[in-house]
Amino acid sequence: MSTTIVALTRLPDAGEVLEALSGAKFLDVCRRSGAGRVQVNISDDQVAGAMRISELDPPIEAVVTLHGEDGAEALDIGPVLDALESVATVVGAWSAAQRAPLDPDLPADGSRVDALANIAFLRRPADLPREEWLRLWLDEHTTVAIETQATFGYFQNVVEQALTPDTPRVDAIVEELFPMAAVTDYHTFYGSGGDQGELERRMNRMLMSVGRFGADRNLDVVPTSRRDFDLR
Repeated sequence: MSTTIVALTRLPDAGEVLEALSGAKFLDVCRRSGAGRVQVNISDDQVAGAMRISELDPPIEAVVTLHGEDGAEALDIGPVLDALESVATVVGAWSAAQRAPLDPDLPADGSRVDALANIAFLRRPADLPREEWLRLWLDEHTTVAIETQATFGYFQNVVEQALTPDTPRVDAIVEELFPMAAVTDYHTFYGSGGDQGELERRMNRMLMSVGRFGADRNLDVVPTSRRDFDLR
């Protein structure tokens, strides 16, 4: 199944953009382009208190993910990009191979997922070979991330190619779903149960792990609200 991820910036208004991307007109464009499911993530008021890291300027404010039908050819991304450009500015688009270590059963009727959906755009350090970077991230860090955080959804997208001119370099795009209280509470974010010592242990273990493959620097982290649409 093909996965295409598009990052947006300069949203005129989060509510207006959500209305446009939830509407029949845009979803029909996605369906005709070969998508079977569309995911819309927007940084809105409900996640305004969450941590944000912005390497890009202007920062990413929304992410649209298109999942192709099983066995389908690559998506026809052109009409989708045109539709997105009519409501915001496209930062870039990437095709990716997705795996989901934590894959919850989420609603696909366009309702908001009850979660803080953090999306991170990762870049591989120049001095770290790609195969070693992938091994450290996918084979070793995945377990650490699950054991040190209160995530109930975890999606790893390995970027295969850029799909737009002048697309910023991104090597992977990660989405993690946290309980909503994690927007402002580190104990909820890390699942430490209010124990300060346990919180510090988990944070330190996490920081050491991300540092091994360069995910402690040169990245963007975008807190969002997520909605899914089944087009089948």
